[in-house]
Amino acid sequence: MPLKRFSYPLWIAFLVVMAALHAWHLRADFPNFSPWEDWSKYTDEGWYGNAAIRAHLFGNWYIPGDFNPAAALPVWPFLLWIIFFATGVTIQAARGLAVAIFFVNLFLSYKLFRDRGPRWAGLLAVTFLVTSPFLYCFSRLALLEPLLLCLTLSAMNLSVRLSRFRHPEAIGALIGLLFTAMMLTKTTALFLLPALAWTIAQPFWREKERMFRLLAAAGGSAAISFCIWMYLVVSNGLFADYKYLFFINSYKRPHDFYGHVMSAWWAFHGALWADIILIPLSGALVVIAITHTIAHRREPRQIRSERWTAGFWSDPLCTGSVLAAFGYIGFMAYQNHPQPRYFVVVAFFCFIIVARVIAQLSYAHRSLNPLSARNLGLAALTVALATAAFNTLWTIRYAIHPQYTWIAAAQNLTNYIDEHPNGNRILLSISGDEITLITHLPSLCDDFSTIDLPAKIARYQPGWYATWDDLDPDTLEDLHVHDSLEQAGSFPAFDDPDRNMLYLLKMHPLPNGGARDPDKQNLKVQLPDDKFTIDVD
Repeated sequence: MPLKRFSYPLWIAFLVVMAALHAWHLRADFPNFSPWEDWSKYTDEGWYGNAAIRAHLFGNWYIPGDFNPAAALPVWPFLLWIIFFATGVTIQAARGLAVAIFFVNLFLSYKLFRDRGPRWAGLLAVTFLVTSPFLYCFSRLALLEPLLLCLTLSAMNLSVRLSRFRHPEAIGALIGLLFTAMMLTKTTALFLLPALAWTIAQPFWREKERMFRLLAAAGGSAAISFCIWMYLVVSNGLFADYKYLFFINSYKRPHDFYGHVMSAWWAFHGALWADIILIPLSGALVVIAITHTIAHRREPRQIRSERWTAGFWSDPLCTGSVLAAFGYIGFMAYQNHPQPRYFVVVAFFCFIIVARVIAQLSYAHRSLNPLSARNLGLAALTVALATAAFNTLWTIRYAIHPQYTWIAAAQNLTNYIDEHPNGNRILLSISGDEITLITHLPSLCDDFSTIDLPAKIARYQPGWYATWDDLDPDTLEDLHVHDSLEQAGSFPAFDDPDRNMLYLLKMHPLPNGGARDPDKQNLKVQLPDDKFTIDVD
């Protein structure tokens, strides 16, 4: 048909253009006045890539006592380290790598569909992904989530095709190595393990011996490779840095039933950050499939096999995606600390669920009650396409109106330091690593340290301190042990009311190397030798 002949090329061209928008204006900020206030936009790009940044700029990836996450999460900084040889240390290069991985994720998502249904179903899933303004914003930051997704989707592509390989146990071992890479990219990969194990096991459910061999190959490979990494960490004296990552990510968790319920609700409700239509639609379609299956559970197997839900539950892509989305939401419920960026993983798998169920409903002519299933599929498709159209306009608006307030703030802060020397040209700040990535200014993190902050200040003697909007009393106490503070400048950066102004202060060491004692003097307030007007809050 002529219409079909031209529709696919036009559709693919649209997807290519929308994908290309993600690579446009890579230096631009995370959009101001978006619905997503996330800490990552002023910290995480620098934190989790700081090993590569330091290695290229200063000759050593490791700063004793500072935040060194590469001991636990080495995969992303290793890739950045390689990229920086070709590009130099720039935020565009780091973000370009993240966007390139996003492109690979689009391809891997399509490949998951391609052998399990019509081409249009895979393109529909890619359409949801590439038009999402939420994914547009977060896939353009140099974060860990795109790489975690890339490794997960690669492992799932292998696991759903295990039966086609001549040596499936060897592929199972490769999947185990990919899982270790997932764990060394972001430790929350542990909550994706049930989904990955299920996609391996489901096709071989009736061949138990073969299924256990494949699971053993994958599990053994993952265990051995992870133990090798841990041996390297311990033998090189990095275990304290490894443990510290878990210490700083330990949040207060509920201890009663009501608290657990509210934590779970907060995690599920947080998924609406990703999409207020497609996320609930994915959940509704899964609930409908479960309800339909329970309602017809007493029917003979032959009749049940002809219903549309049979294809849903027998497809490891469907069930694996459900387990992946619920597993990651479960992590946030357990952690009791959801952040918008965490839902990048959830969004991918929920969008896959929507496209896969719509495709399954389109096969209703082969099942019982085809008209009812087709009507449900048509309704879901209509809602999904309307959402994608709205999301397309939203994403284009972000793409054609880039903002540079944070980049300008970091550059102006660095220029001020260069024009007004004050001791060591080292910045102490929670956003220090991010600023180093942008301007190459050497920095330390004031919030995360494997040694006490006063000890780190005494060791490295930074000349500058930067804070967002106010001074934390506990941090001020640590600063006051060795230094007095003088306000030097302020730089508008973000729309976030708690992170809209970055203040720069000079750090003046006490005379004759003196030190104040917090037990004998209140150091959490402004002292007579300080010169600043910032609120202490």
